[in-house]
Amino acid sequence: MERRLTIQERFELKIPHKKERDGRVRDRIKAVLAYDDGYNYSEITKILLLDDETIREFPVSLYS
Repeated sequence: MERRLTIQERFELKIPHKKERDGRVRDRIKAVLAYDDGYNYSEITKILLLDDETIREFPVSLYS
């Protein structure tokens, strides 16, 4: 899979990740970055301990 986020977009996601207090938002950012790195949904769910359907919803708006 080719990377779809630009370096700038990745940087713009990492900054709020460090400042965000809501764990759900941080998990969403991590899921999008991991998906962009080439991890599949199953791998991301295992890493973040989240439901498969939840993970599938995260990157849809970025990649559609």
